[in-house]
Amino acid sequence: MAPSVNARKAKGSLAKLFDKFKAPPIAFARSWPILKGMTHLKRFCLALVLPLFIVPFVGPTMAQETTVETEVEPEAPSIFFDADGVDISEFQWVNRLVIVFADSPADPRFVQQMELLEALPEELAERDVIVLTDANPALKTELRTKYRPRGFMLVLVGKDGTVYLRKPLPWDVREISRSIDKLPTRQQEIRDRRLTQ
Repeated sequence: MAPSVNARKAKGSLAKLFDKFKAPPIAFARSWPILKGMTHLKRFCLALVLPLFIVPFVGPTMAQETTVETEVEPEAPSIFFDADGVDISEFQWVNRLVIVFADSPADPRFVQQMELLEALPEELAERDVIVLTDANPALKTELRTKYRPRGFMLVLVGKDGTVYLRKPLPWDVREISRSIDKLPTRQQEIRDRRLTQ
């Protein structure tokens, strides 16, 4: 049974030489004049040592081929950030904000909300959303002083800085996306996108 074309390409030049003569490496080595007087032990040792001299010449080309195949696409930038030290004026007219407040990172509503948001980050990124989390009331961040949450709270802030939504319970990405799609700036973005297509 002949090896496939892809299997032959993967073999080094020495393997191609053996394929040419249709003989296994040991049988081919017996026909070499230098090996005629050698004992089986010497042939075996030579068969073990010979690849050490051949691999440095064949190995680098094979290594280059495998690195090309294993390249990983760069990941999209994260939309999730901690609210500590964030100035929300940096996001005005650039991004919409979904701010998730809680009194502890172990709050079940906070955990559930983060799971829901992390399930579909591409939907949020499509709508220019940045998710800010603040689960430590002791830090007294700028966001806490501005929005004054009591326990768990979800806040949706538009690109213009207006608070469009405050919810005391977790919402999934679909519900948040629907609310965002009703905003005037988002409606304008959708119309502009249709005109450019």
